[in-house]
Amino acid sequence: MQNIQFPVNFESKRSTLAKEFKATDASGKVIAYVRQKMFKLKEDIQIFSDESKTKVNYRIKADKWLDFSTAYSFYEEGNAKSFGKVVRKGWRSIWKAQYQIIDENEKQQYAISEENAWVKVLDSLLGEIPILGMFTGYLFNPSYIVEDMNGKQIIRLKKQASFFGRNFELSKLGELDTDDDDRVMLSLMMMILLERRRG
Repeated sequence: MQNIQFPVNFESKRSTLAKEFKATDASGKVIAYVRQKMFKLKEDIQIFSDESKTKVNYRIKADKWLDFSTAYSFYEEGNAKSFGKVVRKGWRSIWKAQYQIIDENEKQQYAISEENAWVKVLDSLLGEIPILGMFTGYLFNPSYIVEDMNGKQIIRLKKQASFFGRNFELSKLGELDTDDDDRVMLSLMMMILLERRRG
């Protein structure tokens, strides 16, 4: 997923039984097709080169990491060594979604955090109300910021208003090291799968 043209759009459909979505760049070209296998006790996500699902480029697998947080490790297809992971900060994520992007040397490189925690609260409250709950996907659309270890904003991921789909737009705010493209992109893809139950 090198030389990506921003903004990148992630598009999925509520009617799809499996958890899957496609990523397209600014030119409309499909740069990845993400699919999570159903009925697995542990997450096993495949990232294909396109919608034909004939060539797997990456896999994401769940594992435990420090302080018992769940980590999702990244693998290039055919390579047993992980080149990074994203870690969901369990208790901290109850109020406001927070993730850490870890490199192949087990060092944190980036942090992902939800911009407005109240969106999550209002989404949850309205979602419990019959009929009105159907409108949460249109009314409450969370956004997430990727920051480097100096607090510099690099990328924003924002959910787009939609009744029947789960669409996100990924926009570039700052410069990203070429070597980190895949780690950041895979981290955001995994986060979408984890947060997709909202709205």
